[in-house]
Amino acid sequence: MSQTMKALVLNAHGGLDQLSVVHDKPVPQATPGHVVVRVRASSFNYHDVFTVQGMPGIKVPLPVIIGLDLAGDIAEVGADVEGWKAGDRVLVNPLNREKGLMGEMLDGGMAQYCLVSAAQLLPLPANVTYEQAAALPVAYGTAHRMLVTHRTVQAGDKVLILGASGGVGTASVILAKRLGAEVIACASGADKLTRLREIGADHVVDYRETDFSKWAIQQYGKPQRRGTEGGVDVVVNFTGGDTWVPSLRCIRRGGILLTCGATAGYDPKEDLRYIWSFELTVKGSNSFYDENLLALLDQVDRGEIAPLIDRVVPLEEAAEGLAAIRDRKVIGKIIVAP
Repeated sequence: MSQTMKALVLNAHGGLDQLSVVHDKPVPQATPGHVVVRVRASSFNYHDVFTVQGMPGIKVPLPVIIGLDLAGDIAEVGADVEGWKAGDRVLVNPLNREKGLMGEMLDGGMAQYCLVSAAQLLPLPANVTYEQAAALPVAYGTAHRMLVTHRTVQAGDKVLILGASGGVGTASVILAKRLGAEVIACASGADKLTRLREIGADHVVDYRETDFSKWAIQQYGKPQRRGTEGGVDVVVNFTGGDTWVPSLRCIRRGGILLTCGATAGYDPKEDLRYIWSFELTVKGSNSFYDENLLALLDQVDRGEIAPLIDRVVPLEEAAEGLAAIRDRKVIGKIIVAP
C-alpha cells in the first residue's frame, strides 16, 4: 500500500471552490476495532451540499474528506477485529454510532482509502457492483425505512413523490412501485420525466409547468359540499418550503404526508385546517439502519431492483458532480470512482 493517496478535501465552509483534490493525503493506518477500506466507489448526496455550505449548530472538524457512502475492499485489518479479512468486499454504513457521519464528523469516501469502524461494515453480495452498493446507503436506505419499515405504502395506493429525480426521489419511485403503488413522480424537464417513466412511474408531472397539487386533485379528488377533497393516499415530501401546504391539500381523507428532510426549507408555511379536517397523518422518518441496507443489498443481488445511476466520474471531476446535484441536474445518483 502506498503511503499517500488522493482525496477530495473540504477546507472551509462556503462554496464548492472550498473543495480541493489533494494527492499527498496520508493513507490511514488500521487501528484497534477498525479496518482500512480501499474505496472502489463513493456517492454524493444532497447532504454533502449542506456539509460544504455549513449547517447551523453542526461543527464539522475541518479539513475533512467528504462523502457519506462508500463501497470497496478491506485493505488492512486492525487489532480486535473479528469476522473480516483483507480482500473482503464491503459496503459501509456511513453512521458511526459514537462519532457521527462519515464525510462530516469523520473522513469519508471521496478518497482512495478510508478508515472505518468494523461495526459499520456489511458484506457485499457477489452480484452487487461497487457502484450499485455505493448508491444505496443514504438515498435508498432512507427511502426504504420511510416506505417499507414504517409500512406507509400499500399495494394500490396512489403515491405522489416530490423531488423524484434525485437520489431519495428515484429510490422512492422504485420502491413504491415494488410495493404495488400507483406512482406520480414530480420533477422538472422532459429528460427527467422520461427517465422516471422508464423506472416505473405511472404518471409524471413537471412541477414548473403544472401545479402538482391541482393536478392531483383534478385527477383523483372527490367533490364535497365545500369544494373538492384531495385524492392521493401518500405524498412523499422531503423538500419542504413552499411545497408543504400544496402537499397537504392534495391528500385524501386519512392519508399520509411523509417527510425525511427539507432541501428547500425546514420552516414552511403551515395550514393546520387540512390536517384536522381530513384527519391527515404527518409522519417523519429519519436515517436508516443495517436492516434496511441488508434488505436492499439482497434485492439488488436478486435482480429485483437496480439503483438508478446518473453517471460515474473520477475523483478529479467530483466537485462538478456535486455541483450538478446542487443545481438539480441529476437523475439518480452520481458515483465517484477514486
